Order: sequence, then structure tokens, then C-alpha cells
Amino acid sequence: MEEFINESQLVDYGDSNIITLEGLEHVRRRPGMYIGKLGDGSHVDDGIYVLLKEVLDNCIDEFRMGAGKAIDVKVENGRVEVRDYGRGIPLGKMIEAVSIMNTGGKYDSKAFKKSVGLNGVGTKAVNGLSSKFVVHSFRDGQSRKAEFERGKLVSDSDIFADNTDRGTLIYFEPDDTMFENYVYKDEYIETMLRNYAYLNTGLTINFNGKKILSKNGLNDLLNENITAQALYPIIHLKGEDIEIAFTHSDQYGEEYYSFVNGQHTTQGGTHQSAFREAVARTIKEFYSKNMELADIRNGIIAAVAISVEEPIFESQTKTKLGSRDMVKDGVSVNKFISDFLKKELDNYLHRNSETANILLQKIQDSEKERKAIAGVTKLARERAKKVNLHNKKLRDCRIHYNDSKGDTDSSCIFITEGDSASGSITKSRDVNSQAVFSLKGKPLNSYGLTKKVVYENEEFNLLQAALNIEDGIEGLRYNKVIVATDADVDGMHIRLLLITFFLQFFPDLIKKGHVHILQTPLFRVRSKKETVYCYSEEERLAAMVKVGANPEITRFKGLGEISPDEFKHFIGKDMRLDQVTLKKEDAVQDLLSFYMGKNTSERQNFIIENLVVEEDV
Repeated sequence: MEEFINESQLVDYGDSNIITLEGLEHVRRRPGMYIGKLGDGSHVDDGIYVLLKEVLDNCIDEFRMGAGKAIDVKVENGRVEVRDYGRGIPLGKMIEAVSIMNTGGKYDSKAFKKSVGLNGVGTKAVNGLSSKFVVHSFRDGQSRKAEFERGKLVSDSDIFADNTDRGTLIYFEPDDTMFENYVYKDEYIETMLRNYAYLNTGLTINFNGKKILSKNGLNDLLNENITAQALYPIIHLKGEDIEIAFTHSDQYGEEYYSFVNGQHTTQGGTHQSAFREAVARTIKEFYSKNMELADIRNGIIAAVAISVEEPIFESQTKTKLGSRDMVKDGVSVNKFISDFLKKELDNYLHRNSETANILLQKIQDSEKERKAIAGVTKLARERAKKVNLHNKKLRDCRIHYNDSKGDTDSSCIFITEGDSASGSITKSRDVNSQAVFSLKGKPLNSYGLTKKVVYENEEFNLLQAALNIEDGIEGLRYNKVIVATDADVDGMHIRLLLITFFLQFFPDLIKKGHVHILQTPLFRVRSKKETVYCYSEEERLAAMVKVGANPEITRFKGLGEISPDEFKHFIGKDMRLDQVTLKKEDAVQDLLSFYMGKNTSERQNFIIENLVVEEDV
């Protein structure tokens, strides 16, 4: 069948349609190409943190080149100031270095060896996406200062005499027309700065008056982040261009922190995969036993950092290392890490027999448990595959995390309970990036159970299959795993049961920031002219004043009561999410034991003492 287009319907296309974008206009028009998403600062991967990271990366590169031992960072009311004591941007080219794309000193490997970035974007993106951007460089008794607004130069001091300590000062204010209602969270910034300190021993970072430094590198990183009891002292190995630290605990799964040239590669990549393979094979060869690699890695908590000449990342935000990288002299990342571990780890285990014995016992325990569930595992896998082909529990989306297509960071899955709630979300969702998994009643309390329950319990088995996390979270299909339950006692209980499941068997899912709680409104306050959705009692009272006299007030008892048309407001761009976090100081085992264990009388007394009776509106 032929299709004909009427010439009168053609869109006019002539010389006037050819546009040349000046300066940093392309950054402003396509910010996602340079910093990922925009966001308001409520999530660790929001763009305002990428802007800060781009500035800090330059400071770190200076330190790694032996210039400057301190970095001062001030963040106050959304305004950011970063001062390093490196070599300073060359004054004659300072304007170009922060405002013209593909301009920078990092293309010259003599000036910047094993730098984080080679793309010439960095501070240019910060400049273009800031309402105000100031650069001040100090070099050899002279300095130069320039100010920009939304990427356009508004003042330039030229070069003048100045005996201030050498280095560079960058000041910026993210453009609030792009980062709407943004707020920097100190805890996210501090985590970022601590990672820089772990990877750069000898560097001191001063953050809003707080000193951040590390004397023991990745050993400190693991000690700060480990939330389960280490079975043996951390094995810490260092060499030229490589540093590795790891231990095992009784937690399930694998947990990794990986870095390239000081950059935290949150999505892993070549170096992380190479470490996983090499550490397991080296240990297997040391014991000369027929071990499964998965048994060796079960419970491992590890950090690996390497330096690579001209790294190739799979995204502009540098969260995953590509596969073609060489460390130096043509040696691949895989071979470099494998050779290092084969020598250094083997030597370590020979010298530390007590650690070697504990590690062997851990591997044998993992093997014993794996064999105990082997019978149910195969059947469970087949059942999950069969059911998921044509079941109503999983309504999948088109784009998945770590796909090569689209904005994979936006991919998410809502875990909800009941047909009415899942139906409302399914009808309201974005089918490209939002999946829905429907629970059948309350999930099992998995506290104190072994991983066998993951395969024996249909809900857990299907959920694990939907997320694709049986072999670790590297295969995770959704960036955000969102628990969406009613805001009542039963809903809270379901949240707690799901979080317990993740903490028990997939703690890295929480540690890497993938698990969230969906906040849905408790009230709808409306008049003839205006409707306001309220998430708390305080918001309800404010809304009643705002909409005027005698408003209609609806108390939402469950997600199923919210119509699909209304639900679109709550899972769209303004979706409110609370990230579930896990830190060392959370004492998670004590918490789980108290809230999910068998101490019925203690918990009952706690509930009675803290009971709050909600009044009907």
C-alpha cells in the first residue's frame, strides 16, 4: 500500500532552519548529554552533584600530579565554592578553558597523566548550567578572574599582580530555572568527598569546616562502609596503579566499590568484572580444590581502584569503565588485575594461615548451603521463567537499567500489593521506563531464614527473577526499586517485610541506593477552582487555608482509591521518593532482631509505649 504526502503538508525547511549554537548553548539545550539528569538534589545522582564532581575532578587531577595537598569546599544555600592549591589554570587561556568545548590541558598526557576526564567538558558544563560562575586562577605571582552568567562572559579582570598561593578557585550557583527547587544534601557531598580522600592518601579536604582525610586508603573505605561483621582482617594490597581491599562477612551476595583514576564507577565495568573473576580464581588455585566461583565470592565486600591511561567510560558521567582500556604499555585491565592478584594475594594467603583457614571455612559454608538449596533452585528458576512469560504479576517496561538504549537511569519498578493498587499504577505509568510488580498479600517475614526461602517462596522467587538479581545486582534490570504500599498500618508492615527481605539477601541493592519508598498523598483538598494534594497533616491544614472556605477534603485510605488520572501526578516528574539507606552505624542486625525477630513481649511493650492514635478527619 503506497502512502502519499500532500506537498502543502510538508514542514518548511530552508536556510533559516540551520542553527549554529554559540558558546555553551548546546550544554543548556541538552544537559542530559553532559550531566545525566537534572533533579533537585534529593538523589545522589542528581545533576547538581555532578556539577560539583566535575569541579572536584580537576582539583584531584592536580593533586595526583603532585600539585597541592588540600582542597577547600564550601556549600551554603545552594552556592558552591571550591579552591585547590594546584598549578592554577594557565592565565592566558583561562577563559577558553572554562567556556569553549573540547578545550583543556588533559589532551596532553604529559601535563595530566591518568586523569579522570579527557573530554574537555568538565567545568564548561558547570559554567553553562550555572546562573553565576566565577573562575579565579593564581599562578606565579599573578592572577586572573572572570565571571559568567549562564555560560556567557560578563566580566574579565585581565591579568594582574597577586601573591596569593597558587591554585584555582571556582564559584558557581546551579541555574534554578533548570534545577528547580534544588537543595544540596551534606551527607551526599560528604560521601563523595570521603571517596576522594580514600583514593588519595595525603590529601586533606576541608568541607564547611570539617576535615576529611584518609591514612589507610581503601582499608578505611571498607571499615567505614561495612555493615556486617568481617570474618577476618581486611586484606589490603597495593601496587603501582592498583589498590585492592577485601574481606568476607556472613551477609549474602557480593558488595563492590570500584574506582578508576579516582572516579567512583558506581556501575562497575571492566575493572570490577576482572577483579571478581581474578580474585575467585586465585583463591581457588591457592586451595587447589574444586570450588565454585560463586561460593568463593559469596559474602565478599571489596574495593578496587586502578589508574588507567586515557580511560574510556560508557557514559559522560563516568559511572562505568569501558572494555577496551589499557593500564599501560599495552597491558589490558583484565591481565593487569589478574597478574597482580595471582602474585600478591597468593603470597598474602601463604603468609597469613589463620586468615586462609577462616576464608576456607566461609567458602565451605557457602558451598554447603548452595547444595542444600540446589534441588529447589532449578525448579524455582524454571517456574519463574514460565510464570513471567504470561503472568499478571510483572507488567514490564521497555527500557531497562544498563541497556544501551534510552535514559536507563529512569527505569524503575513499583512493587505494590493488591489488584486495585497495581491496576491504578499500571494505567498511570510510563510504559517506557516504569514496570509494576504485584504482590499477593503480605510477603513472608524472612528474618533468620536461609536463602533457600528465596526459591521456596513464590513471591520472593518471582521478585528475584523480575529484578534479575539472583547472580548479583550487576544484572539489575531497574535503577529504582520502588516499594509502593498504602500509607496505613498494613502498608507499613509490607514495607518492613520487603526491606527485611532485601537486607537479608540483597543488602547491596540498598547500599547502592536502588531501593525507595513511594510517598503518596494522604489527603486531597479541593475547591471549585483549585485542587491540592497533601502528604501530611501540616500540608492539609495549609491547603485548607490556601483554597478558601469550605473545601472538600478526601482522606485516601489506599492506593486503589486514587484514580489513574490522579495517580499520574504522583509517579511522574514530581514523584516523591524516600531512599532507603544502610550505614555502618545503623546496627542493622540489632534492628532486624528487635523489629522482625521473636522477641514478642519486648516489641509489644515498645508498641504500647509509642502508640499514636490517628483521629479521623
